[in-house]
Amino acid sequence: MASAAMAASSRALFRPHRLLLLPDPRRRRHLSASAVASANAAATTVRRGVVDVLRERGLVEATTSEALGSSSAASGEQQQLKVYCGFDPTAESLHLGNLLGLVALSWFRRCGHTAVALVGGATGRVGDPSGKSAERPELDLAAVVANSDAIKSLIAQILTRAPEPSHLAQSGKDAILDKHEDALANSDQDLSENSGNAGESMGSFVILDNYDWWKDITLLDFLKESVKKRLNSEDGMSYTEFTYQLLQGYDFLYMFKNMGVNVQIGGSDQWGNITAGTDLIRKILQVEGAHGLTFPLLLKSDGTKFGKTEDGAIWLSSKMLSPYKFYQYFFSVPDVDVVRFMKILTFLSLDEIHELEESMKKPGYVPNTVQRRLAEEVTRFVHGQEGVEEALKATEALRPGAQTQLDSQTIEGIADDVPSCSLPYDQVFKSPLVDLAASTGLLASKSAARRLIKQGGLYLNNTKVNSEDKLVEEGDIVDGKVLLLSAGKKNKMVVRIS
Repeated sequence: MASAAMAASSRALFRPHRLLLLPDPRRRRHLSASAVASANAAATTVRRGVVDVLRERGLVEATTSEALGSSSAASGEQQQLKVYCGFDPTAESLHLGNLLGLVALSWFRRCGHTAVALVGGATGRVGDPSGKSAERPELDLAAVVANSDAIKSLIAQILTRAPEPSHLAQSGKDAILDKHEDALANSDQDLSENSGNAGESMGSFVILDNYDWWKDITLLDFLKESVKKRLNSEDGMSYTEFTYQLLQGYDFLYMFKNMGVNVQIGGSDQWGNITAGTDLIRKILQVEGAHGLTFPLLLKSDGTKFGKTEDGAIWLSSKMLSPYKFYQYFFSVPDVDVVRFMKILTFLSLDEIHELEESMKKPGYVPNTVQRRLAEEVTRFVHGQEGVEEALKATEALRPGAQTQLDSQTIEGIADDVPSCSLPYDQVFKSPLVDLAASTGLLASKSAARRLIKQGGLYLNNTKVNSEDKLVEEGDIVDGKVLLLSAGKKNKMVVRIS
């Protein structure tokens, strides 16, 4: 396994289009004054603030230094941090596992700090081996570019929806920046404009792509700037350290040096990559002030990953998973997990979450009430209020026995999330419903359909079917386009009329 990983890294290094190396060191030999000031101040004067908030909510696994959460006895002022989290463009959408990174970045913003979302347009072409037992499939250039663009847009939409703390009147500045030169200029400006206490205003966010600084770098520059210094030192450099730098550590170094980014966050499986970056900064630049923070992986109480289903990942993009199905996934969270997920995935106050938790213990509690609130809050953050309304409308309309009038648009809205089929009009009109339930695959046989009708569990367009002799009439075909069969509450079949 180790030899395979080394071979993969070697191939990545020596392919000309994959030289993800440093810019000419002559362009920028010293840290900018603002970057030095930001790094040094953050190391010594961060008072109780965002790290404590994250820790209280169960969003801190480890930090590289207690200085990240320490206070200044002299001033008590909380200094500005610039915090980044990386996202690899391995698909057209981020998934539920990435949501914790977006939530954590939003908490930094809510406490007045600058959030940086880094899309790995360069490192995504190599792949991050952390926690993986085998190499990721190699993506072609066009796929990486397309995925990167889609993810940047998705991140911008989600981060924009981060709710402001109640005491703030206006939001910070938001930007999608594809050119790091612009980011550098805005980054220094933002820091100087917000040089007071963090928490006085909503922090801004910036979206960067590491391909912007990797694309013009040569192998010789990288060796001069990084590897040669380490190889000539007493400590030397292992092959693992070399590949870590190549994959991720140098991103932190570059942004720390040029933009004053001083904190990297990520899941607990990213600890090695994060500490590689902080060590690289300390050894190459001979300065302190770079910090790392990890949050726990998103797990259920039984230790399995939350966000994995039989159908695959829970995607954040509505193009890959509808808001309705996203909502339903959270609505189905078991009681044992719902309060913990409320703390780590929503922005509700801990007092309100405690009240919801206590309500679950009271007589007369309606099952899934807290799950409904969790589903609404997370869906609102990911898909916006319109996504919540779409999910609630579909949930109510598609509930067997619901009085809500179904329309074809609502039924089509869930067609990608439930089994569906297409049948000619003459095979549906005047067809016995028992036959249709079996021929579409909703039920295994006609006899199974008859039994379910006797038990009161078969529905046509949410209306209970009471007779085994029921035929499909013209009025049963919604808008002349579709009909919805339901076997119990969960098993559904959308029948399109062709």
